[in-house]
Amino acid sequence: MSPRGVAIEGLRERLFAAADRVLAREGAAALTSRAVTEEAGCAKGVLHTHFASLDQFVAELVLHHFKAAAAVSEDLPARAGAGEVGDNLAGVASAVLSLDPGLVGLAVTRPAAAQRVREAWEAGAPGFAAIENAVGGYLRAEQDLGRVAAAVDVESAALALVGTLHHLLMTGPADATAASQAQVERLVRALIGASRTPGAP
Repeated sequence: MSPRGVAIEGLRERLFAAADRVLAREGAAALTSRAVTEEAGCAKGVLHTHFASLDQFVAELVLHHFKAAAAVSEDLPARAGAGEVGDNLAGVASAVLSLDPGLVGLAVTRPAAAQRVREAWEAGAPGFAAIENAVGGYLRAEQDLGRVAAAVDVESAALALVGTLHHLLMTGPADATAASQAQVERLVRALIGASRTPGAP
C-alpha cells in the first residue's frame, strides 16, 4: 500500500480504474472512498486529498468515461467513406453503452455529483452534446459522399441516436449491454435505412 505523503504517479487514473473494478464486481452501492482506495492499494485518505468529496469523485469518474466515449465519436467525420455507416455508428454507441449504468445512476441520485456533471458539460466538457455534434457531422459527410440518402435529416437522426443512448444508459439494467446494443443497431438501420454504398445495386 502506498504511504501517506508520497506522490503517486497517475493517481487519478489509478483511482478511476480501481473504482471501475469495484463497480464491475460489487455494483454502485459498494462504491465508497474506502473501497476505492483499498482496491487501488492506497492509504484510506488519499481519495479525499485529491477530491473534495466522494460526490466530486463520482462526478469526475463519469466525466472521465464520457470524455473517452466522446473521443471515439470525434473520429467519426474523418472516417466518412470507410467501412459501413451502420457499423461506424454502432461503434460510437458501444463506447457510450460501455459506461456502467450503476455509476451513471449513482451520479444522478447524488445532487452534488449531478450538479458537478451538469456544470462541467455546460462549460464544454465532452458529453452527450459533443457526441451528437460528431454524429451529425459524420452523417453529413457521408451524405456528401452519397452513402447516406439526401432525404435523411441528419440532425434529427443524430439527436434520435444520442437520445436513445441516453435513455438506455439511464434506464437500462446493468446486465443488458448486449440487448441495448442490439436496440441501437435496429434504430440505426431505421434512421439511415436509405443509406447505400456507392456502386451497390
